[in-house]
Amino acid sequence: MAQRQFEVVSDEAASAPSPNPRGAQAAAIGMLGLALKALSQRALVAAADLFTLFTVLTVFWLWWTIPAPNEKQIVALSIYAAFILAINVIIRRK
Repeated sequence: MAQRQFEVVSDEAASAPSPNPRGAQAAAIGMLGLALKALSQRALVAAADLFTLFTVLTVFWLWWTIPAPNEKQIVALSIYAAFILAINVIIRRK
């Protein structure tokens, strides 16, 4: 006769408390620490993206606030935009 591959487990055995509650607590604390570490790493990446967003918004805001720019203002704003682009490229390479 072939061996049985599956075993029937009663509900009482499946829902029994763990024999070592301290081990379960230590595992839960370890999982919480791992989750907080991943969350802090994501927050750091988001902060770098916020820097890029903030600098691009300053360029847009400066272009938007000048109602009728003359040639000197357009050149100055273009130089500022190129400077911001260079800063963002340098920061992204690190």
